[in-house]
Amino acid sequence: VGVRFFGISRAVFRYCERLVSHDVTFRVLSRIRMIVYKGIEPLAPAQLKDIHSGDLLSRIVGDVEVQQNLFLRILAPPLVAVLVLLGYGGFLAHFNQGFTAILAAFFLAAGVALPLLVRALGNGIGQMKIQAKAQMHTIILDSLQGMPEMLAFGQTGAIFQRIQEAQSELSRSDRRMARVTGISNALMGMISHLGMLAVLVLGIFLVKQGQIDGTLLGMLALGVLSSFEAVAPLPVSQHHLEENEAAGRRLKKLIDEGQKILEKKESKQSDSDIPDGSREGLIFQNCELEFVNVSFRYDPDGPWVLDNISVKIPQGRRIGIVGQSGAGKSSLVNLLVRFWEPNAGEIRLGGVNIKELRPRDIREKIGIVAQKSHLFHATVKENLLLAKPEATNEELYEAARRARIHDFILSLPQGYDCLIGEGGMKLSGGQQQRLAIARVLLKDAPILILDEVTNGLDPVTEGELKEELLALIEDRTLIVITHHLEFVKDMDEILVLEKGRIIEYGKHEDLMKQEGQYQRLWENGAEI
Repeated sequence: VGVRFFGISRAVFRYCERLVSHDVTFRVLSRIRMIVYKGIEPLAPAQLKDIHSGDLLSRIVGDVEVQQNLFLRILAPPLVAVLVLLGYGGFLAHFNQGFTAILAAFFLAAGVALPLLVRALGNGIGQMKIQAKAQMHTIILDSLQGMPEMLAFGQTGAIFQRIQEAQSELSRSDRRMARVTGISNALMGMISHLGMLAVLVLGIFLVKQGQIDGTLLGMLALGVLSSFEAVAPLPVSQHHLEENEAAGRRLKKLIDEGQKILEKKESKQSDSDIPDGSREGLIFQNCELEFVNVSFRYDPDGPWVLDNISVKIPQGRRIGIVGQSGAGKSSLVNLLVRFWEPNAGEIRLGGVNIKELRPRDIREKIGIVAQKSHLFHATVKENLLLAKPEATNEELYEAARRARIHDFILSLPQGYDCLIGEGGMKLSGGQQQRLAIARVLLKDAPILILDEVTNGLDPVTEGELKEELLALIEDRTLIVITHHLEFVKDMDEILVLEKGRIIEYGKHEDLMKQEGQYQRLWENGAEI
């Protein structure tokens, strides 16, 4: 009866343990993923520029997955072992306290001494494995993103070699862990059987003394042997503990950096300190932009990208920003939307230093078409709704018409419900750009910034787009960053940048009369 009881109860308790532990684990993983993602958001893009996207993916996916071991293989096993020791040890004490002493001694050997030995033998394996996985993800993602170039230059063999080297490093850590695990399993088997043997020896002695019934020996011995299943995971848990610690440190670094940036960016000024009592209301009522002695560089020891920039842009003005590559044109936009913070000076929106405003409030009032606007692996409609989730179909159609892409969308197999592939790969470069323009037009923000928006557009579409933008501006502020001087010819003012400084500023006609850099660029072909 005792043997049958242990056999049946073992299966029942194992099922209950798995059910509870996995439910807890899935809940914890879900929570960790949300915390990590919220920690990453404030880092984009300034603090992520030094982290490879493959390594970032490894942290978000791989390192978070490693955390599932925290409860299942690190916290739960010691708790289960203690409960089994107390429960079965108390059961054995009814027959003889010597049984309990034997069980406790061998439990300590298997649950304390053996894990310490395993930790010493496997020191560094977890860290090595985490780093090897991150390196593997980085190389594979690089190769996938650059596959056309690798094929064109005939360098697929070099990438294959790098993947092999990364895989070899990962295999070395796995083999080392397997060797330590093998030693651990062998020693665990030896300890558990020695414990069972010790119980049998004591039991035989007690049977001869007439203190217990001989029919109980089988039940007691098998019970002791089965109880060691509770401590069997403890040695291996040391591997998981080290791997968990390594992954946890990588995740914590991301989260902590994100929290620092968030605390730095979040406004320290309460709503009551704003004149009209509402940040959002203040921005909406007055969207005048002003850069006051702004200087900026991406790296502490790097060159100045912007050097003492001062310019005021009244609401509703149309401004063109031109200059050679590296002059600092796009950096102005990055500072305005608080992707980066200036090293010196102030940027004001509606007369308020933007450091006193929440980044999300600023970005709600600014629509941007970047040089490389990202399109998601989703439908045309879903990509457009990113700008305005509550938009009606008619609003979508109108924005697409203004961007000169509505007819093309209707020609797609599923129209606005057609999937466009990762990064919009099913569309041409010009179509991707026009879809990005439609998205920002749908947002209907009071400030519209176009950064090299004419890239990939034919001259006819470029001219039509220019006319459309100038027609719909009304009281909105338009900032156009471009190499095409013809596109900014009719702007209210044109700002010419060179090496991070404003060297000329004025209307097209006035700049041409100055016979400076703008006039020379125009005469050389109206394109920088």
